Amino acid sequence: MTITHEDELDGLKEIGRIVANTMQAMAKAMEPGMTTRELDEIGRDLLEHEGAVSAPQSTYDFPGFTCISVNEEIAHGIPGDRVIALGDLVNIDVSASKDGYFADTGATYNLAPEDPSLHRLCRDGRRAMQIGIAQVGRDKPLAGIGRAIGRFASGRGYTLIRNLASHGVGRSLHEYPGEIATWPTRGDTRRINKGLVMTVEPFLSTGGLWASGGSDGWTLYSEPAAPVVQYEHTVVATDRGATIVTLPG
Repeated sequence: MTITHEDELDGLKEIGRIVANTMQAMAKAMEPGMTTRELDEIGRDLLEHEGAVSAPQSTYDFPGFTCISVNEEIAHGIPGDRVIALGDLVNIDVSASKDGYFADTGATYNLAPEDPSLHRLCRDGRRAMQIGIAQVGRDKPLAGIGRAIGRFASGRGYTLIRNLASHGVGRSLHEYPGEIATWPTRGDTRRINKGLVMTVEPFLSTGGLWASGGSDGWTLYSEPAAPVVQYEHTVVATDRGATIVTLPG
């Protein structure tokens, strides 16, 4: 989606606020002994209260209202009977629509007691997202996002999952300009147009390179096996840089 009117930005900020508040409330409620289904039900109730519709359900018939991925699961985890435990690495990804506008956000949490290496990975995963967002602006190269994140990751000894990309969003969950690499690439000459709505969501790892699917047809795992974190915002490109729409409020 490319924003051309202020009311479009208002619509995006509204659904952005909803998904951000939902994710934060889920994270705050998360505790050892809870199942991922119980956590997902909190997300369902919050989205329904705001009049929002789960995007993975409405778009792909996903068997959950949000995606919750634990430890070896790195994305698209199906909420179910898995019990969350102390020390787990839990990714919560919330995407939804309201009044024809879609927004997408995600974050990874390490339940106390925190492992120092996982704490650093979470901290640097958030920083990688921020570095990518800093590359968003009118007429900037799309490939600049992956180049900047790649420099940061390699400089600190991390790897990036190279088949889970950022994407256009706004009027649908995945749209123009398609996939946007959050790792260094060659040959992508596309530039960011003013008003472009997109996600920035690097998957930072201590050794993983690819996401591979499991037997349930949804959940993705790191290959080779290694801890992975993901942080995600939906942003709009402007003359002055990126406007983040997935902010709580």
